[in-house]
Amino acid sequence: MSPTAAVLAAEAELCDARTKKWSEVTLEMSGRVTREKIYDAAVIAALAAAVAALTAHTKQSVDAAVEGLKLCFNVIIPSLFPFFALSSLVVDTGAARRLGKPLRRVMGPLFNVGGGCAPAVVLGFIGGYPVGAKTVMSLYERGDCSRAEAERLLSFCNNSGPAFIFGVVGAGVFSSGAIGLLLYLIHTAASLIVGVIFRNWKKRDAAPERARATEQAPARFAPALVAAVKSATQSSLNICGFVIFFTVLIRMLDVTGVIPFVSGLLGDIFEPLGFDSGWGRRLLTGVVELSSGVWSLKGAASKLTGSVAMAAFMLGWAGLSVHSQVLSFISAGGLSARTYIAGKLLQGGISAVAAALIGRFFIAVSPASGLAGQVTAFTELDFFGAGLISCVCAAPLFLLTLRLARGTKKSGRRD
Repeated sequence: MSPTAAVLAAEAELCDARTKKWSEVTLEMSGRVTREKIYDAAVIAALAAAVAALTAHTKQSVDAAVEGLKLCFNVIIPSLFPFFALSSLVVDTGAARRLGKPLRRVMGPLFNVGGGCAPAVVLGFIGGYPVGAKTVMSLYERGDCSRAEAERLLSFCNNSGPAFIFGVVGAGVFSSGAIGLLLYLIHTAASLIVGVIFRNWKKRDAAPERARATEQAPARFAPALVAAVKSATQSSLNICGFVIFFTVLIRMLDVTGVIPFVSGLLGDIFEPLGFDSGWGRRLLTGVVELSSGVWSLKGAASKLTGSVAMAAFMLGWAGLSVHSQVLSFISAGGLSARTYIAGKLLQGGISAVAAALIGRFFIAVSPASGLAGQVTAFTELDFFGAGLISCVCAAPLFLLTLRLARGTKKSGRRD
């Protein structure tokens, strides 16, 4: 082959390669445009269906919104507001760093996070959804934990509170304080197991972040208190918006036949396990909204073991309503939601399996115990009753925070 022919052949091959590359890019762009068009069409169709449902079922939507408002006023705000304020105080006053020093030997080996992350774990277990996630975001924004540590914490430290599990689920649904205790222990153990599983998440990427250039000095108690109240108010209103939205959404999905249709499919899938469409309906409701889901188990006492296992899954999974609340917090900080969603799904699965296994050997099918009898009326508490219970629970932690904040201030003066 002559030199001229070789050059022409090389140019031809190069031209073919460029043409192939351009075709691949064009095909990729075309596929992306097609996916975007399908997504946009689906969103428009969903919004049109929502408008039609709200127009056709105005009374049901208004009634659902009113129920959501009552739930917010009687339960959500009084039960979460004190813990939201406490969460901000613990972080802003520097109490988290002081509290973390003696806990470094526990938090590090178990969860591969610093001792200053301990308040997120503690408040996540006693404050209820979504106090744990809010505390994680506060720690991350103040520079008390790295990005990798924050994402590890999100996988397990956002949990249901004991008041909800003992009062609503144990006493209100199953009329048994023993079952409430069992569910809380399973819920707690599953959460800790998830934390250990995710301890190596982004382990290689964590070292460069140890410098924490965004770490801030502790704030004085008075301005920290003012900021905490403002932040707690905003967070509570934000959560109430999601609660009302999902309350109306569930009602619309019900009256339009979506939930009955999907629950029928779930019933057919799980029929070999002895579950019918009624169980599918309960599971679907719990996947969307936690409170409505667990309350739907109240009339399913004929299969107690299955009811307890499903309640354990719902408590671990938390529901799309809670996830939306959490995502509203973590999206502002740019944290990934993958570990959070994966952690909640894993926690729900572990909890369900544990409850089913334990239920085969022991389930306390006793009438309402003394504990259950005292908290059965939890779901019917008014604003002041629920607020009083929350404040009593938060008061010891508030005093501890104040003490730690004073100690941090004195230490700063000495330094």
